[in-house]
Amino acid sequence: MGAYILKRLGLMIPTLIGIMLINFVIVQFLPGGPVERVLAKLQGHDVSATARIGGAGAGGEVGQAGAGAAAAGATAEGGFKYRGAQGLDPEFIKQLEQQFGFDKPAHERFLKMLWDYFRFDFGNSYFRDRPVLDLIKDAMPVSISLGLWLTFISYGVSIPLGIAKAVRDGSKFDVWTSAVIIVGYAIPSFLFAILLIVLFAGGSFWSIFPLRGLVSDNFDELTWWQKILDYAWHLVLPLTALAISSFATMTLLTKNSFLDEIRKQYVVTARAKGLTEKRVLYGHVFRNAMLIVIAGFPGAFISAFFTGSLLIEQIFSLDGLGLLGFKAAIDRDYPVVFATLYIFSLMGLLTNLITDVVYTLIDPRIDFEKREL
Repeated sequence: MGAYILKRLGLMIPTLIGIMLINFVIVQFLPGGPVERVLAKLQGHDVSATARIGGAGAGGEVGQAGAGAAAAGATAEGGFKYRGAQGLDPEFIKQLEQQFGFDKPAHERFLKMLWDYFRFDFGNSYFRDRPVLDLIKDAMPVSISLGLWLTFISYGVSIPLGIAKAVRDGSKFDVWTSAVIIVGYAIPSFLFAILLIVLFAGGSFWSIFPLRGLVSDNFDELTWWQKILDYAWHLVLPLTALAISSFATMTLLTKNSFLDEIRKQYVVTARAKGLTEKRVLYGHVFRNAMLIVIAGFPGAFISAFFTGSLLIEQIFSLDGLGLLGFKAAIDRDYPVVFATLYIFSLMGLLTNLITDVVYTLIDPRIDFEKREL
């Protein structure tokens, strides 16, 4: 197993380079890069946009490029409107390109980015004047909360329900539970989130749960047990909206795995020896049936942790990794875009390796070293 792990770790490097290269090339052909966005705002009449770039924009989004644009673009009239009307100085444009690093050839920028990323140096955001790693760290609590609890809730409900459905296959319980989870799976999570807000967050009926944020404004003043309750109170609605569609796949996978094992010969033999149904089910069937489900836990957790739901974060004003990446893509904040892509890709590759290792721990009969990579 050690040799297989080393091979997989070695293959991660060219895989990461390939992922970053493909996306880097795609970005080169996208219109409206960061330089173009700054110039467009300087030449336009969007006061809020120019304020966000050059001055004290709300939320601390004053970037290095914005500061340079403000210094180079200000005039005696004290604004950007006059400068844009007269046309921007080519020298200023060159300075702006140099500030963003676009004065160098594409291959040099790509190689520098790879070298920095291998050292986990992700630089600063173009428009927020903060290290990219700090932005990711700030978004982590939301993503961890949604991913961790969603995974545990999904497994905690789906596994017992799938076992119960397998044991009662074809019964009324099996039929109506299947109907419920399929309907839940068919409902988009963002629509269900809006319904929850209307019903329970002061929309039209009750105002029971908070509408935004992960904790209350006075969170630091609460006692430890009040902090736990406040944290859970804020998570009820977004987790409910996300979980409603997450049960179907895991429940049906668990049920089908148990049905496949129950029909095998060793189960018939165990019953013929006089073992109780409970002993047969949990002493023999459970381990084999749960192989796929348990081994897939690392992947399910990482998937829920990173992908999350952009719309859920937006609806409940939760600044997670999904919303961070979306805003960065819209703003052409490439350091944030590529840093999140790099981290997501690296974690995905490591998760696939962990999943393989878990497979071998659960079932020693599986030997990946004998397979071709």
